[in-house]
Amino acid sequence: MLFNSIDFAIFLPIVFGLFWTLGRYGATVQNWILLTASYVFYGFWDWRFLGLLAFSSAFDYFVGAALYKQEDKRKRKTLFWASVAVNLTLLGFFKYYNFFADSFVNAFSFFGQSVSLGSLKVLLPVGISFYTFQSMSYAFDIYRRELEPVKSIVPFMTFVAFFPHMVAGPIQRASFFLPQFLTHKHFTYDLAAKGLKIMLFGFFTKVVVADRLALYVDAVYGNVDLHTGWSHLLATFFFAFQIYGDFAGYSLIAIGCALLFGFHMSPNFNRPYFSGSFREFWSRWHMSLSTWFKDYLYIPLGGNRGSKSRTYANLFTTFVVSGLWHGANWTFVIWGALHGGYQIVERTLSETLKIKLPKLLSIPLVFALTCLAWVFFRAANVQDAFHVIGTMFTNLGSSVHVGDIGILAFSFMGVLLLILIEIMHEYYPNVTLLNHRLAPVRYATIVAMLVFIISLGVFDGSQFIYFQF
Repeated sequence: MLFNSIDFAIFLPIVFGLFWTLGRYGATVQNWILLTASYVFYGFWDWRFLGLLAFSSAFDYFVGAALYKQEDKRKRKTLFWASVAVNLTLLGFFKYYNFFADSFVNAFSFFGQSVSLGSLKVLLPVGISFYTFQSMSYAFDIYRRELEPVKSIVPFMTFVAFFPHMVAGPIQRASFFLPQFLTHKHFTYDLAAKGLKIMLFGFFTKVVVADRLALYVDAVYGNVDLHTGWSHLLATFFFAFQIYGDFAGYSLIAIGCALLFGFHMSPNFNRPYFSGSFREFWSRWHMSLSTWFKDYLYIPLGGNRGSKSRTYANLFTTFVVSGLWHGANWTFVIWGALHGGYQIVERTLSETLKIKLPKLLSIPLVFALTCLAWVFFRAANVQDAFHVIGTMFTNLGSSVHVGDIGILAFSFMGVLLLILIEIMHEYYPNVTLLNHRLAPVRYATIVAMLVFIISLGVFDGSQFIYFQF
C-alpha cells in the first residue's frame, strides 16, 4: 500500500479510529491493532511474503530471549551469529542470488570459461532490507547487554512490522523504539496535529517535488543515448532533488504517521545538501542507516582504533557494503565506493595536509561530487552511467532537451520551492510557518501547501524510490 494512494487515505483513518477507540483497554490491545493493521498494509503488495516477515520477526525474538539467559560466551556468540546468518541468508537469497550468480558466470566468461548457473525468478519482498536490519538490531543490542528482551512476542513483532516505517524506514533501533510499544498510549491533540503537519510537508516533497522531477529524469535516463551532456547534467541535477524529496518525503510521512499513534521516531534527514564535507553529508543523509552501519559494521571492523590505513580500509568497506545494500547492481557498489573514496581523500586533505576549504566553496563542491555519484545510483547499468558522465565532459551539445515545457517549468518551480524552504529551516530555524505562534500564519501555510499539492502534485501512483531496496 502506498502512502500516496486512495487505499491509504481510507486505511489510515480506520486504523486511527480503532487504535484510539479500542486502545483505551491497554497497550496489548493497541499492539494487536497495530500488528494486524501492519500485516494488512504489507499484504497489499503480496500476501505470500507475510510468512517471511513473521518468520524473521519470530526467529529474532526467540534468539533474543535465549541470548539474554545464556551466560556462556561461546554459546552467546553462536546464538548471535545464528541471527545474523538467518537474516542475511533471507536477504541474500531474495535480493542477491541472481546478482552474484550472474557475476560469477561473467567472471568465468572473461577468462574464456563457460559456467552455467540457473537464475531464479523470485520477487524481491518489499522492505526486506529494512525490516531484517531492524530485527537484527534487537539481537545486536541484547548481545551487547544494551537491551533486555521483551516478555511478549506481540510488541516485538509490532515493532518490526509497524506499518509507517516497515517498508522504507527510518530504521529504528530496538533499544530506542521497542520500549515505546510497552507503554499504553494516550491521545493528545497537539501530538496528532504535529504529526499531520509533518505528513503534509512529506506529501509536498513527494508529489510536488520528487514526482514532478521524475517526469524529466525518467525521460532522460530512460533513453540516455538520445540525449546530450546538457540534458544529462540537468537530469542529474534534478535527480539529486528527486531522490531527496522522495525519500525525505517518505520519512516525514512515516514519522508524522507514527506521531498520530503516539510513537516518536528518530529523524532521517537534516538538509544534507548544505553539507560542507562528506562526513557531514552522511551525518545528515539517511541518518538511521548511516548510524546503523557505523555501530554494527564500521565499529566492529575496528573503526578508527587502528592505523590510518586500517581506518581507511574499514571506512571504504563500510561504504561498499552500504552501496550493495541499496541494490543488487554494480552501479550501487560503485556509488558506495565513490563515497568511501570521497571520505578517504577528504580525511587525507584535512587531517594530513591540513587543507580546509571555506563553506562557500566546500558546499557546492560536495554537492557536485554527490551528483556525480548519483549518476551511478540512477543509471540502469554501469555502461549507461559512464555514457552519461562521458557526455557531460565531452559532448555537452548545443541545447538542452526540453520536451514538454510545462514539465521543465514546474520542475524548476518545485526545486526552487524546496531550496527556499530548506534555506529557511537551515538558517532561520525559529521561523517555522507550519508551527507559527500566530494561528492565521499557520492556517495560511497549510492552505498554501494543500494548494501546491493539489495543483502541482503528480498523482500517477508512483512508488517511492527506496521501496526497491
